[in-house]
Amino acid sequence: MLAVLVGLLLSPLPGAMPVASADDTMLPPDPHARVALSALDTAGRVLAGDARPTDPSATIALRDLWVARPDLSGSEAVEANALLARPTDGSADPFGNGYTVPSEKQCGAHVCVHYVPTTADAPPSVDWVALSLATMEAVYEREVTQLGYRAPRSDGNAGGDGKLDVYLKDLGAGLYGYCAAEFRKKGRTASGFCVLDNDYAASQFPSQTPENNLTVTAAHEFFHAVQYSYDYNEDPWMLESTATWMEEQVADHINDNRQYLRYSQLQAAFVPLDAFSSTYGFQYGNWIFWEYLTSRFGTKFVKKAWESAGSLRRDGGRYSTDAIASVLRKKKKSFTDVYADFAAANTHPTSTYPEAAGAPEYAAPSVLADVTLTRADKRHTQRAKLDHLSADAMHVRPGADLGGKKWRLRVIVRGPGRATSPAARLVLHRTDGTIGTRKMRFNRRGRAQALVPFSSAKVAAVTVSIANVSTRFRCNKGTNFACHGRAIDENKKFAIVTKAVKKRKRRR
Repeated sequence: MLAVLVGLLLSPLPGAMPVASADDTMLPPDPHARVALSALDTAGRVLAGDARPTDPSATIALRDLWVARPDLSGSEAVEANALLARPTDGSADPFGNGYTVPSEKQCGAHVCVHYVPTTADAPPSVDWVALSLATMEAVYEREVTQLGYRAPRSDGNAGGDGKLDVYLKDLGAGLYGYCAAEFRKKGRTASGFCVLDNDYAASQFPSQTPENNLTVTAAHEFFHAVQYSYDYNEDPWMLESTATWMEEQVADHINDNRQYLRYSQLQAAFVPLDAFSSTYGFQYGNWIFWEYLTSRFGTKFVKKAWESAGSLRRDGGRYSTDAIASVLRKKKKSFTDVYADFAAANTHPTSTYPEAAGAPEYAAPSVLADVTLTRADKRHTQRAKLDHLSADAMHVRPGADLGGKKWRLRVIVRGPGRATSPAARLVLHRTDGTIGTRKMRFNRRGRAQALVPFSSAKVAAVTVSIANVSTRFRCNKGTNFACHGRAIDENKKFAIVTKAVKKRKRRR
């Protein structure tokens, strides 16, 4: 079903050979050099505002280039260094990313904000510089001091001291900011610096006020610097989805991240959870997954997931989905069950997420089918195909002539074998407004069956939610999915058979 879409979401990462193209005759035979040149090309496009649909965000593009830079030499290495340079290093930068006049700075306890007083990169006033500094310090307080995440690694004396350096620059429409890794530390950790737009002018960023854009961007980008204290090479979807979730923790009142929900598993559950796309931004929209996890297991869940994914000796060293599964196991929960619960909960968002009431971004998703069963038409079969870590659903409603209390709905789900982690939930929408959820249990052959009340006097609808919760990958294949891998269990067939039946009298 989604083979073509998933193919469009793939983009090369350092460490794997990219797909051949018509221009490959111009590329060196060494696969590492080829990947490095691809990363250089991508980062240049993204920072120039010419990103392609398959290109990552600026932070991820620079991360990929930074990881690949040792494989570049000559003029390509010079170009990479220019892209990865701090604005204060770039007065002669051929890409135009550096300051062209001497900079000044204001420092707080943990952050220094650098800026220039003239040229197009200048902020509107010194007050904006002070606001930027105060905002970054408040973000540090929230994310590090209150929520307990690791502080960004020290950069030594780069920028004048070991504090996190933030540069204000006119980045242009659509590019809110980025954080770049700079110096490698223990494990896969690194120090870095951040760049934020110099004013978030409404002409370039019309969706929020300049102050709100500054706040959510600071929350998001600072968390990227925090992530580099765990594992700078973590899966892209986890990097971006948790950074977008962090916006909710720092500035819950702004709600800028709601704009991404239409490209999330709330609205597009049939797209894999770990998908990454510059065109659609699933990696941003799926902050809702972390919101579900933390509403159920507490705010510390994301921190524990990053510790499980971290690269230091005391960390778990796992990739994204494996890290989540590890945290869930400690809570005696399985990834399959929790993901299936998440998929089912998303079919009724207003009763799942407190902020959903009256918020159009949380609208109920479309479904495979919405059918009504009657005495004359008691049976319906619905078929679907699902890729890994994706879901879908259908609604089944009792007709008015099924009002007797003996009516039941028999649901049979035929999916792939149990080893591929199929899952299903039945959500009962009662006429009194209450909702109940029942788990369907699959046998080894991938078959599950259940019988639930179906009287139109008591039941408004039954939602059948199905999911392919496979986390089996062939890792390190150069993709942007979990473990940079290719999923094994794609395009799996499901069949949902529903039938209205009457409860039989027991024979004595």
